[in-house]
Amino acid sequence: MSDSPSFRLDGQTALVTGAARGLGRAISLALADAGADVALGLRIGRDAEDLAAEIEGMGRRAHRVQMDVLDLDQIGSAVEEVRQAFGRIDILVNNAGGGPEEKRAEDWAEEDFDSTFDVNVKGLFFASQEVARVMIAQGGGRIVNLSSQAGFIALPGEAIYCASKAAVSHLTKCHAVEWGKHGINVNAVAPTFIRTPGTEPMLADAGFKADVEERIAALHRIGEPVEVAGAVVYLASPASSLVTGTTLMVDGGWTAR
Repeated sequence: MSDSPSFRLDGQTALVTGAARGLGRAISLALADAGADVALGLRIGRDAEDLAAEIEGMGRRAHRVQMDVLDLDQIGSAVEEVRQAFGRIDILVNNAGGGPEEKRAEDWAEEDFDSTFDVNVKGLFFASQEVARVMIAQGGGRIVNLSSQAGFIALPGEAIYCASKAAVSHLTKCHAVEWGKHGINVNAVAPTFIRTPGTEPMLADAGFKADVEERIAALHRIGEPVEVAGAVVYLASPASSLVTGTTLMVDGGWTAR
């Protein structure tokens, strides 16, 4: 082992779910910039042509694959397609996720609960399972899950989303303990509000934005996708070789209060 930490990913291959835009796009570019070839898991397989071209412009390989994490059969076929295209999968980033509109807890419907847990927890679980099988056979790898600060705090109107992200962080611990013997490190990142196409409508409300910035207790600003991507690269890199089963808060100090 080198005396200096390495954040490089040269010669490694990564699969990023929900890669088309927002955090997924930023994470894919950051992994490529660190040296990895990147498979772009896409709900619509023809998406992200420009992203693939940008990665290839860095001298890295990009492979677009249709991978709707709500379709378990498609998860399996996508992972096998990536394995055949790249020969191995060293890094999985479970970025695909979402949540319903805010509602009072007494107003949630069963379909709201199921749709949120299906994408944030069930899809993540089975994507991890499929890739872990590949990693076990090849002797190891890194899995990075996208949790949220919402998994560590209570946000009014977001009970189901908060619970789903808490489940992600706990599942991260469970997989880390179970798969560590196979050389697989499993960690998560938990971002605060990040400026993405998905959050721009909310952040356009000056009052909402001011309230969020006040709650981000230390830095008092909205995060940028590249700041989350940096944390993912760290957890995917050799520099984090002794880190597993943890959730890295990328929240500007919100949960430090």
